[in-house]
Amino acid sequence: MSGQKKDNVAAYLFLSPWLVGLFVITIGPMIASLYLAFTDYNLIQAPQWTGLENFTRMLSDQRLHNSLKVTFTYVFVSVPLQLAVALLLAVVLDRGVRGMAFYRSVFYLPSLLGSSVAIAILWKQVFGTDGLLNQVIAPLGFDGKGWISDPSTALGTLVVLNVWTFGAPMVIFLAGLRQIPAMYYEAASVDGAGPLRRFASITLPLLTPIIFFNLVLQIIHAFQSFTQAFVVSGGTGGPSDSTMFYTLYLYDRGFGNFDMGYASAMAWFLLVIIGVFTAANFVASKYWVFYDD
Repeated sequence: MSGQKKDNVAAYLFLSPWLVGLFVITIGPMIASLYLAFTDYNLIQAPQWTGLENFTRMLSDQRLHNSLKVTFTYVFVSVPLQLAVALLLAVVLDRGVRGMAFYRSVFYLPSLLGSSVAIAILWKQVFGTDGLLNQVIAPLGFDGKGWISDPSTALGTLVVLNVWTFGAPMVIFLAGLRQIPAMYYEAASVDGAGPLRRFASITLPLLTPIIFFNLVLQIIHAFQSFTQAFVVSGGTGGPSDSTMFYTLYLYDRGFGNFDMGYASAMAWFLLVIIGVFTAANFVASKYWVFYDD
């Protein structure tokens, strides 16, 4: 066996665990899910081919329509706020704050914990009737309430939780800010530009590729949010389906009602939604994202 063939064999041997995972854990289940999307399958009986019935059912499923409304509201409100907070803190840290490594680690920590069950349980306690928030505002003369049990504010608590996990985009923004040459700011200062003008005319334009990157990632992540709503609502999407995310409704159909065929169709529809938003962002980026070249 030649040396090149030996190298190829060795490479495939090292790649084999990843290849097995790719085909067995990723591609295989995706193909099975695509097939199940066109069937009636309840996890007990064999799948029955139904064609496009699962997809046509979506047109008249009012609970699905509500879950889309809740999810879109969550995405369109929480993602811009999260990116704004992340960018603001990145700009502050970029000014050379003493102990920046410590602050960067502390601010990044919520991104590691924000999707965990423990933080969702903590959030439920903070915004409960006897939670920390009501204890803080009570001495100020405000009447507290069950923020999570009120349909008008329940989704807002999850938005706040997502905004709180600003650490990952903040670190990426900070890395982008460090790449902007200082001579641009020095030249602008000589011309009399103030801090706001320098931020609007130099920082934002040069940071648009990073903003675009964070925007795409955070939109995808927000559409896939599940754990927070599941824990806070006890898996019901309540109160009054005000926290019924699309992913939570998908879980309820698949593992609560054992309607796995319909749940598979919903999963592929979510993939289409995310794909459309991602493609739209790439098309729109031609008009607002600026690169050095």
